[in-house]
Amino acid sequence: MKRMTNRTSSKLALALGGGGSRGNAHIGVLRVLEREGVQPVAVAGTSAGGLVAVFYAAGFKPDEIEEIFANADQDTFFGRPQSEEPAIFSLQKAEAFLREHLGEQTFADLQIPCAVTAVDLNTSREVILQEGPLVDALLATIAIPGVFPPRMLNGFRLVDGGVLDPIPVSVARLLAPGYPVLAVALTPRPDQGGRTWELPISISNPIASQVVERITRMRLAQAFNLFMESVDLANRALADLRLQVDAPELVIYPPVSHIGTLEPVDVRSVVKLGEQAALQALPQIRDLLRPWPRHLIGRLWWGR
Repeated sequence: MKRMTNRTSSKLALALGGGGSRGNAHIGVLRVLEREGVQPVAVAGTSAGGLVAVFYAAGFKPDEIEEIFANADQDTFFGRPQSEEPAIFSLQKAEAFLREHLGEQTFADLQIPCAVTAVDLNTSREVILQEGPLVDALLATIAIPGVFPPRMLNGFRLVDGGVLDPIPVSVARLLAPGYPVLAVALTPRPDQGGRTWELPISISNPIASQVVERITRMRLAQAFNLFMESVDLANRALADLRLQVDAPELVIYPPVSHIGTLEPVDVRSVVKLGEQAALQALPQIRDLLRPWPRHLIGRLWWGR
């Protein structure tokens, strides 16, 4: 396989989209980029993309991130909710998992510029998190409304950044002005089928499993699932619109639309789907990194 040559710039910015369990595909994309000598100079992420973005910016190699995620108990993110939390699950175990690997590091400790996004329910605005403790920022960006509790941080009441921007292309541009942006989109396109926000009924944790079983038997919950299917369609349309407006120089779509947002998965298999998509996109990535005028790159490589 032909690698990048010295005649091309090997630097770009990354925008990693949200997608829950689909987010493991980002690891495969990063692995291919590193193998090809492509250097991300900055990385922005939303939700699951934010998790991978922070681990990568903290210096973890793609192989290391895969090992950490593959060996983690996937029930970590489905702990028993606390009575005061307006959510189905708690993120207490997730917080312990993140502190185990990231400790008390802040954004200032990262090796490359990185930001994750969240949405403040108090002001209905996107919040770009690029300062302060990493764990607090991650618990905000992954807080799917209603599923996980909002994260109170600096006076904000924060939930998943994908509510307003499923793929943070504009944030990647803010982090690395003048560099092309490679976006990795995990949200199924509006015209695609795919899994949505089904609750993980195969949870092995007895307490969490009982909670889900009770909820899924309720008529109200069944109606809620229909509502969430509609929300998912809106989210797909929003992702598609934001990509058209923000116009990243290249978009990669790993084939993960069959994976539910909260579905327990074989992490390594999903990583391979990301690798597959990045390998198929290598010709476009090489062309993207040629020293052409930026405005021409945008015209040549926007689309799908």
